[in-house]
Amino acid sequence: MKLESNLRSPLPGLALLAIVVCTACSSTSEQPTPPPPGVTVATVMQKDVPIYQDWVGTMAGNIDADIRPKVDGFLLKRLYTEGSYVKKGQPVFQLDQRQTQASVEQAQGQLEQAKAALAQAQIDVKRYTPLVAVKAVSQAELDKARSTERAATAQVEAAQAVLDNSKLNRDWATVASPISGIVGIAKVGVGDLMTPNTVMATVSAVDPIYVDFSISEQDYLRFVRDKPGRAADRNLELFLGDGSVFPHRGRGLLLNREVDSRTGTIQVRAEFPNPGNVLRPGQYARIRAVTENRKDALLIPQRAISELQGIYQVAVVGSDNKVAIRTVKPGPQFGDMWVIELGVQPGDKIVVDGLQRLRDGMTVAPTPFKDTQVNAVQGGE
Repeated sequence: MKLESNLRSPLPGLALLAIVVCTACSSTSEQPTPPPPGVTVATVMQKDVPIYQDWVGTMAGNIDADIRPKVDGFLLKRLYTEGSYVKKGQPVFQLDQRQTQASVEQAQGQLEQAKAALAQAQIDVKRYTPLVAVKAVSQAELDKARSTERAATAQVEAAQAVLDNSKLNRDWATVASPISGIVGIAKVGVGDLMTPNTVMATVSAVDPIYVDFSISEQDYLRFVRDKPGRAADRNLELFLGDGSVFPHRGRGLLLNREVDSRTGTIQVRAEFPNPGNVLRPGQYARIRAVTENRKDALLIPQRAISELQGIYQVAVVGSDNKVAIRTVKPGPQFGDMWVIELGVQPGDKIVVDGLQRLRDGMTVAPTPFKDTQVNAVQGGE
């Protein structure tokens, strides 16, 4: 009975509750204030920088020539290695020459007959001339002989022309490259009947090589204002499909005559040296050129800018280490840096990492941002 009475007493429970409450109060009062979040900051730089612009283009040979036969005939042999470099006049295909060779022999026979007739006419003129003086032959007979001589001379000349043409046709049975360059895969096979309309292959002169790309009408007008009459004369860089930079720089060669009304662009043709024929027609190309030298540009790292629905913001850390969120107007890019046209001042401390977790007015613990490219820009390299 005495034990049951102790269990029903409220005093032990109240004592336990008091201990818990006191412990909680002690824990709350002793909890330290969390330190300000750490962020990395970069200083807004002011510097003269070149502004680059990129365009996408396609490479083309400076001459793209179709190889066509000049005579009819069946193809007997391909004389070149597909995709190789050939010189102007180098044989690349061989047609059947038997028919053209027969024409040459026939023309030679006709020429010999004409020469024989001419020789006989010359003999008659030579014999009749003294006989006319002694009245042994009439003047009419001499005139006829001279006329026959002239006709025979003309016949010889015609037969010679036929022979020359037959020899040309025989020689043209060996099809040669019209230019020096890279010759492509053959479009015909052995045994095919060739005509002058048949495209047998295409050869391209690729050193130098052309790059065709289009620029906007606004860019064109700016180029014209900068260098009247020399809008395409720029120092151009070429980036290849794998992202590498072609070691040789090019120059603007020409502008097309009109702006495309559908796209608002105008075609530009650039020329690049191509030693070793490394670049080929149809290859992808990205052209880069300096379009402007921006004076006293304000630069910050690209990663320091937050963008949401077209609004760009940065976090600026003041001298009291408090954050101010500012809306900025970014301009062109310069490597990993971004030119800021409005919203920051030279010397401002801009948060590079940790912007997403910051609020306006928050106190932070800034540390300098270290980046190779940023340091290079600061050092003036």
